[in-house]
Order: sequence, then C-alpha cells, then structure tokens
Amino acid sequence: MLKPYFHKGVREAGCDEAGRGCIAGPVYAAAVILPEGFHDPHLDDSKKLNVKTRGILRKVIEREAIAFGVGRVDEKEIDRINILNASFLAMHRAVEKLVPGPEHILVDGNRFRPFGNIPFSCIIKGDGIYASIAAASILAKTHRDEHMESLHREYPQYGWLNNRGYPTREHRKAIMKLGPSDYHRRSFRLLDGQTSLDFS
Repeated sequence: MLKPYFHKGVREAGCDEAGRGCIAGPVYAAAVILPEGFHDPHLDDSKKLNVKTRGILRKVIEREAIAFGVGRVDEKEIDRINILNASFLAMHRAVEKLVPGPEHILVDGNRFRPFGNIPFSCIIKGDGIYASIAAASILAKTHRDEHMESLHREYPQYGWLNNRGYPTREHRKAIMKLGPSDYHRRSFRLLDGQTSLDFS
C-alpha cells in the first residue's frame, strides 16, 4: 500500500518524469498534489500498470487532485542542455503550474535541482512508495504516450505507437534504414555497438 505523505499536514507535490531513456521525442514530467485521505486501490508505479488502468487512473487523478501540472522538454532542448538538465527543467515546468503551490516536493530518483526555496526530498523508486509520486508517474507517462502517438502518425515507420521512442531493436533497424527523423535526439547513441552513421 502506497504511503499517503512524507510529512503529515504539509501540502506535498509528488514529481516524476517519463521518457528519459528514449532516443526520440520529448521528456515529460508531472507534479501532483493529492488531497488528504486520497486512496485508490489501483494506484501504483505507472510501469507496473497496463495501458487501460493508466488511462482510468489519469482521469481519477486529474479530477480529484488538489493541483496537477505537466511539463515537457523537447528533443532539441534535450540535445542542447543534456537529458539530466532537461529532466529537471521538465519537472520545474510541471511544478510551476501547481495552484496552490507545494510546501514540499517529493521527487522520484536521487537528484533534483531546487525549485525556488521549496524544500524537497529525493526518493529512490519513490513511484512505488508514495501515492503522489505514483500519480505523477502516471500523468507523465500517459501524457508522453499520447504525444508519441501523435508523432507516430507523422512518422509511422519508426513504430513509436509500440516503442514510444525507446531504443528497441525494431526502432534502431528503422533508423539504420531510414536515418533519424526530426524528433530523434541527436546527442543520444541512436544505433547499437559498432554501427554508426553520420547524422550531421
């Protein structure tokens, strides 16, 4: 059972990202402030849930949250500032949208860049521990998947409907055959091992 809070009586925002390990598309992040006493028996780390359950929970979270925000950083920004900084920036953009703002931020992972003067705690595998981080993981994942579905309609040959931009064998075979699209992250290794192409 997920924990409802880190500090009782404090307005906490759970924060998580999606798409950090992808080679195409943006990185997304979400921040969620859940009401005290919120409970849904299906809520969990988004990676443990199927597509249907994530979709149902997204509606519940967006309806019942005190506040939620979703931020993204596109592939060109990722290439310019690197994926770690892009992940922090996406989280900041998500937190900026919270009204009311949080008094404390719970971040999934072991690193975060401070957002103003708001205290924060980094929780490794926090999306499987705290309800607010799990909720954020679901929003980040579903919003990013929705975006990749729209990009798939533009570039169906890369299979983004199935791989969501992650470096599957089929995805890399398509890059080998067709070269990278406008949405591939040029600062990432797009092909395996000894195989390389000049993408400049």
